[in-house]
Formats: sequence, structure tokens, C-alpha cells
Amino acid sequence: MNANAKNTKKLPALPTLDDLASGKVTLDEYEIAHGEDVPEWTDEDFAHARPTREIFPEIVEAFEKMRGQRGPQKTPTKERIGLRLDRDVVAHFRATGPGWQGRINEVLARHVRNGHK
Repeated sequence: MNANAKNTKKLPALPTLDDLASGKVTLDEYEIAHGEDVPEWTDEDFAHARPTREIFPEIVEAFEKMRGQRGPQKTPTKERIGLRLDRDVVAHFRATGPGWQGRINEVLARHVRNGHK
């Protein structure tokens, strides 16, 4: 067969959520067709289970980073302080969305770089 030839064999249509809602298929049939039929765990399954971190540490680490959990900074460049600002200043920056504290830092850093005292 030519590499550019189209495969004309049609795959069977998977049941849809409409098929499920109308009663054409059962929930079990829908889940089996979509590969979502997962058996319930037994006590023996739980007894043999191992923590995900033990099996796939790199995946757990990636998920934690996605959740916003960062590892230690290689070279800490910022200092944590308490700072009191005018309410209208805070309201202005908060209105700009997530990352507003970083934007306050950017404005102050620019001010310092421009030689203001």
C-alpha cells in the first residue's frame, strides 16, 4: 500500500454521553468503551501498594512544582520583610491580578536603578 494512501477502515463509534443519558448504553458499557473501567481495590491491593513517590519520584516532583511548591532557591536573591503600604497602592496592584507583589518589587527596583533616593 502506498504510504500516502488513506486508511478507509472505520473504527466503531464510541458511545457518547448522550447515548448514556438516553439509556442506549449503561454506565458500565460507556466506561468499558472509553477505557475507564477500573476495578475497586481489595484489601490485598492496598497491602501491596507503594507510595507514588517511591515508584515515580520525578513525576511527583513535577506535580509539586506545578502546584507552586518550589525547591530551595539556588541563590536567594530576595529578603522576606513586613511592609506597610497605603491601601490605595495595594488596591491598585492587587487589581492587576496574580503576581501583584512581584510587580511592586519591579517598580521599586526600577526606581532604585534610576538613581532615586
